[in-house]
Amino acid sequence: MSAPFGDHVSIVVFGASGDLAKKKTFPALFGLFRQGQLPASVKIFGYARSKLSQEDFRERVEPNFKTKNDKDKEKVKEFLDLCTYHSGQYDTDEGYKELLKEITEFEKSGNVSKPERLFYLALPPSTFTVVASQLKKLVYPENGAVRLIVEKPFGHDLESSRKLQKDLAPLFSEEELYRIDHYLGKEMVKNLLVLRFGNQLLNAAWNKEHIQSIQISFKEAFGTEGRGGYFDEIGIVRDVMQNHILQVLTLLTMERPVSFDPEAIRDEKVKVLKAFAPLNNDDILLGQYSKSEDGKKPGYLDDETVKKDSKCVTYAAIGARINNERWEDVPIVMRAGKALDESKVEIRIQFKPVPRGMFEQIQSNELVIRIQPDEAVYMKINSKIPGISTETALTDLDLTYSKRYSKDFWIPEAYETLIRDCLLGNHSNFVRDDELDVSWQLFTPLLNYIESDKAPVPEKYPYGSKGPKGLRDFLGKHNYVFTDEGTYQWPLTRPDVKGKI
Repeated sequence: MSAPFGDHVSIVVFGASGDLAKKKTFPALFGLFRQGQLPASVKIFGYARSKLSQEDFRERVEPNFKTKNDKDKEKVKEFLDLCTYHSGQYDTDEGYKELLKEITEFEKSGNVSKPERLFYLALPPSTFTVVASQLKKLVYPENGAVRLIVEKPFGHDLESSRKLQKDLAPLFSEEELYRIDHYLGKEMVKNLLVLRFGNQLLNAAWNKEHIQSIQISFKEAFGTEGRGGYFDEIGIVRDVMQNHILQVLTLLTMERPVSFDPEAIRDEKVKVLKAFAPLNNDDILLGQYSKSEDGKKPGYLDDETVKKDSKCVTYAAIGARINNERWEDVPIVMRAGKALDESKVEIRIQFKPVPRGMFEQIQSNELVIRIQPDEAVYMKINSKIPGISTETALTDLDLTYSKRYSKDFWIPEAYETLIRDCLLGNHSNFVRDDELDVSWQLFTPLLNYIESDKAPVPEKYPYGSKGPKGLRDFLGKHNYVFTDEGTYQWPLTRPDVKGKI
């Protein structure tokens, strides 16, 4: 773990006029400032090609700041006074020289002898190398410390990822690089290590002897909404599965690290990734959304930015296996889709059933971890129905964050968490180079198959549905057993978890 930055830090956000910076980066920086989590003396420089006045820039980012009261609104004014915008090209020297002049003046005002600079590239990957080269040449402090945050996607496949790595490696060391996958900053994802290793009742049962199936689902209730041209080149597997879902899966399945040291955690993630069996081309379910059943929502091919004969996958369910002592033969399903019935990301760990014997019929235990929205952890358990009956009913032990924790309790947003981690020099929740390489080795052959003529045509499913009709059978083949209708006893448990896929 690198030493934390001190009290006088320069932060530069490249791509400052873009949507990512507007909606995520600057609101996260404001959130940290509001909570007193930025360095005591900080200057934030926005840099982009767009010609914007300081006032235009402030009006662009301010509407995305979250405020609860007048005190927060005062904080907005204070924060914006720390921000300044610079217009310049990414591939020429002039803009960087002007930027360096401003940064140097700020550092001189604090009598800084060892500059500390954080560069955030809220940019497409095609510009990473150009900007990184210019930074190294013109703005890198030889006698100070630098951290460089780069956004996903980290390449399009194994070859492009390795090229990007090769281009960045001579410029910034692995210790200076922070590859951000914002899902690693989500509160419930960060909680996985504590849930697993801090609770003996879970830790002891976290293996093939007790677990019947694992699934991670990523559901979005919206389609491409005019961004199909962009999505058409990526597809759902690259968009959320090779990165977000796989990151969650490694935390679910890795061995216990020796400590919370960033490298100890990342070492274990790489080890389990190397134990994954190659993804099977025949163990997949592919879909593409069509018009909603009521005709109000357009299908994917109705998007004018999409090729009319596109076979782009907007829904995928992928079976995975891990060939190690803990997980041998435990079926794992990663599934994700757009234009579904709801937006939700959750993990479902289904345990093996108890021996029947004294029970004629009894349900399996299931641990559900809802990452978003409304973070929650609940365990489906069997309990006797109250009263004179000896029948059992399925109920749950429930930790819903909104019920358990005060609304005034600050739970940082994902980007707030990760920027703070970077300032503290904590790499735990960032992707390491070898981890990235192994993940692309796993997914690239499958992506090549999906995008070839050999792959099946994606099954159509209506906008607003649960996905392709074959999903229930697919999950069943991977040992997931659905809860029978009527097994929950109302109103003791929530109807929204019954029979959901």
